[in-house]
Amino acid sequence: MQQTGEPPLIDPRRGDVEDDVSSPKQRSLLAIAGSLLAEISLPKLIFAWTFSILLPALLLGLAPLIATAWLLKLSRTATQITGFGTALVLLAVVGLGWIGWRPLLRLAEINFWSLNALAIQPGYAFCREALRFLTERMLRKDTSPVTRARLRAISSAAAAIVLCICAVLIAAVVWPASRWVGTAADLLDLRGLILPTLANAVVVVCAYLAVASLVWGFADASMDQPINLGTFDAASGGPTWRIAHLSDIHLVGEQYGFRIESGRRGPRGNDRFTRIMERIEAIHSVRPLDLVLISGDMTDAGRATEWAEFLDAVERHPAIAERMLILPGNHDLNIVDRLNPARLDLPFSPEKRLRQMRALSAIAAVQGRRVLVADPGSGKFERTLLEALAPHRQWIAEFADSGGLRRSVGLGRLWDDQFPMILPPIQVDGLGVAILNSNAETHFSFTNALGMVSVEQTRRLAAALDRFPHARWIIALHHHLMEYPMSVAAFSERIGTALINGSWFVRKIKSLAPRAIVMHGHRHIDWLGACGKLRIISAPSPVMGVTNEAPTYFHIHTLTTGPGDQVCLLPPERVDIAGANTAA
Repeated sequence: MQQTGEPPLIDPRRGDVEDDVSSPKQRSLLAIAGSLLAEISLPKLIFAWTFSILLPALLLGLAPLIATAWLLKLSRTATQITGFGTALVLLAVVGLGWIGWRPLLRLAEINFWSLNALAIQPGYAFCREALRFLTERMLRKDTSPVTRARLRAISSAAAAIVLCICAVLIAAVVWPASRWVGTAADLLDLRGLILPTLANAVVVVCAYLAVASLVWGFADASMDQPINLGTFDAASGGPTWRIAHLSDIHLVGEQYGFRIESGRRGPRGNDRFTRIMERIEAIHSVRPLDLVLISGDMTDAGRATEWAEFLDAVERHPAIAERMLILPGNHDLNIVDRLNPARLDLPFSPEKRLRQMRALSAIAAVQGRRVLVADPGSGKFERTLLEALAPHRQWIAEFADSGGLRRSVGLGRLWDDQFPMILPPIQVDGLGVAILNSNAETHFSFTNALGMVSVEQTRRLAAALDRFPHARWIIALHHHLMEYPMSVAAFSERIGTALINGSWFVRKIKSLAPRAIVMHGHRHIDWLGACGKLRIISAPSPVMGVTNEAPTYFHIHTLTTGPGDQVCLLPPERVDIAGANTAA
């Protein structure tokens, strides 16, 4: 465009309404939900709900009918034995039952936990946080932290009682339609099985919810509640470690691109991250850093161009790259479509696997030679990430190049098998880092923020940390463990973003508290607090929640040794990043 020409009627460098289509900062959740209903593919939605909810419910409800039908057949055959032939029939029935029983039990277990993760635990979390939100809205601003913590505990117990009553009432209503004893003839009547199997599933799920909600609620009520960190530790004179902690960079793939969440209300392009990396290198040249931790959401939607922007920025600073650790956030994995929140990924969709492989490839490029992962067979942490991925390198490359359901299925367990990643301490009493994947399995952009730490990953974490009983640890993950005691304007800001099983995870790592500190992102806010003796650090996002011109910041945290293998936290150093010059 010539210097003397007229400016365009619509300046494409400043974006337009399309950049705000999925932004909760620019549009209400109700407006986004309305767009969702207009755009959603009903056949795909029906198929997805059938596959993820209806089918698991049918299989769960069918299990007792199949089991009792087999037992009835077994008992009748046993009472009718009159000769060798009938005895052979009995042995055949026993053999078939023995072979089929374990897969049936495993199938019922898998589908039960699928429904648990999809509906039961989120339902409990929703009820608990709703009560806490209402309670906190009624509190005075000068209410003491102790009183707030006590009310949070009471809200957990109240939510448990409410859910237990609701679950019992639903189970009582559905019970007449359930059937728990089946025969071979019943199993052949497929149409007649639908209602009782669904009723069975509802009764099982409600019975579990009635008991589990009481267990969860009173466990949450009796545990240490999160409170703001009161004081920092004093320097001990021992070794120290300086960690630059960033999170939620949300790099975009276009020079003038905007981020999904903030839309045109946030910064455009990636210039701010460029300035951040330059600032970190300048700091490192004066006072060396030990680690640069980015706790997730390096990209805005997990696209190849966004990862390319990230890797290009890192490669320009090799001294920082040698100290960098990254971990996956929900925007790196669970964003189905930047512009269409109604898009669905089916559970077996190759697109979801492709986002995982992009993230895994970037993680391996940054830290693949330094972090250890568990061997799937022995469970020992003796292989680097690159060594673990070496046998799969060609398969991953072919999948990235050609896609396909067959290649996607072939990579099914590879992603989960790599977590946790362990950066071992240099000395036996040094500082190590445990890197977790806290992203729940979601297939829908509207629920992309859900988090969960699996039981299997937690077991591996405990096994890895047991190898270094005198080491200090950073436990790094993307999602916050639970909602923290701070005021929020809207209920939507505190629900659906924390770990679904955060209270359980806190209890699991409670014994590590004196020698471990949790670092995370996801909330985009700066918070330092504690649950009992477990210190927790939330990193502010240096690019989210501000306009293009506004300054942002991040922190450099200093850890040191304390008595009895304790890790101590010194006051953080704040690093300010100036806003952009938007004269263009």
